[in-house]
Amino acid sequence: MLAMPEVNYIKHLRENEDLSINEIVRKTGKNWRTVKKYADGEVPQENLVFNKGGMMYEDGFGEIVDCWLEEDLKLKKKDRRTNMAMYKQLCREYEFKGSYRTVCDYIQHRKPKIKEENNKRYERLEHPPGEAQVDFGNMTVVKDGAYKDIKALILSFPFSNAGFAYPLPAENSECFLEGLKQLFNQAGGVPTYLRIDNLSAAVVSIGKGEKRIYTDNFLRLQSHYGFEVQACNPASGHEKGNVEKKVGYTRNNFFVTAPEMQDFPQLAGWLEIKMREDRNRPHYDKGTLIEELWTKEKEHLKTLPISDLPIYSIDSLIINKYGEIKVDGERFTIHKGSIKQSLVIKKEWDIFTCFTSDGEIVYQESRPYMNKTRVIPWDDILEDWSRKPRVIKYSRFFKYLPERVQVYLTINPEETKNRVKGLKTLLDKHSLNAINESLNDEKLLGRTPHELGHILEAKKSVYPEKLDEIHTPFVLLDYETDLESYDKRLFPNMGGRIS
Repeated sequence: MLAMPEVNYIKHLRENEDLSINEIVRKTGKNWRTVKKYADGEVPQENLVFNKGGMMYEDGFGEIVDCWLEEDLKLKKKDRRTNMAMYKQLCREYEFKGSYRTVCDYIQHRKPKIKEENNKRYERLEHPPGEAQVDFGNMTVVKDGAYKDIKALILSFPFSNAGFAYPLPAENSECFLEGLKQLFNQAGGVPTYLRIDNLSAAVVSIGKGEKRIYTDNFLRLQSHYGFEVQACNPASGHEKGNVEKKVGYTRNNFFVTAPEMQDFPQLAGWLEIKMREDRNRPHYDKGTLIEELWTKEKEHLKTLPISDLPIYSIDSLIINKYGEIKVDGERFTIHKGSIKQSLVIKKEWDIFTCFTSDGEIVYQESRPYMNKTRVIPWDDILEDWSRKPRVIKYSRFFKYLPERVQVYLTINPEETKNRVKGLKTLLDKHSLNAINESLNDEKLLGRTPHELGHILEAKKSVYPEKLDEIHTPFVLLDYETDLESYDKRLFPNMGGRIS
């Protein structure tokens, strides 16, 4: 349809300048039939817009196409059906009598609206008891006076909103499977269905639709515990929305501020207690206590297997010319091995063990990520405390100081400000642990930071006590060498002396 100025121009050429249809075509460049329509026809009126009708809307074919469009939007573009494929499928399976153009017009009209609806609306899912969702969450703890970033594997049951959590150092396959095993033990049973994200720790590749290729270790765990897997579609976090919210809830309620960690077993025990206590609150929608709902849901879980499943992976490495192997991106020197020797590496979630081909253990060490930490910015914190010394007991960071350092800063409130400034200076040369150890002497709690610094320096310069020597023969003790006898033998012509 031509715009109104173009229609008006064609009418002007025809009526006022008395041009023929062919002359108007040459002058405007428009199609002959289009020119004829507007030159000799009536002036077009603005059409009223009504809701669309026809067989796509009235006979239910539109609902079928809508369903296909929604399904295809979850797939990669190359895997989606074309308009022609949809038209042929309608004709073949549903005896559609309309034209291909009818289908195209409908798709052109509906596809943008379906996209908009999917961006704003999520389907309310019904979760039967026994189904669970699992996901990792990033958390921060404090270990040995430094920040440590860990992963918390969260298992949630949407029916009751019960949650379980287990701390781990990484998101690799060994950690994921070990975490699942521990979570099943905490829950006292195995979920009937487990919805997971497309984690690299479990999924090798994503196929069309719901097809997934899983790792051998994950399939081994699934076979041992007997649960079914429901994998989420790519970029569809809402499909496991319960566990997504549980991850945020766990972080906000138990990891702000960062708790102190001695080791992973201690942190796991602490977190298990917190999650158990959290079930004594009402369900967000059902009004009943989560613990009561969980008691009912536990009856639908599968029984735990009698035997435990060891979690590990096997790899093989060759010792390089420097006598090293590389595990998790870090190099380790194998003193008991030889160059170009092949080793079998058994990787567990926390340690790795190196075996020779004969089964002899030649090396065992913690995996590198077990000891990774981030420094707490004590300089900035102490600078803030020096301006407001009365608030240091209420600071989130105060509990991260070693116990004797806490006492040293607060034992005399009048000296707190000076001691905070002094501690900031001491940290330029000494560690918090060294300062804490020196303060185990009660007498030093009354010393100024300046005096404490001199004491620490003196300790650093003291040589260790001489050990009792018991292996030298008695006749050689305190023996002094006569150098003149050596001179006489080496230079007899010079009278036994060297000038």
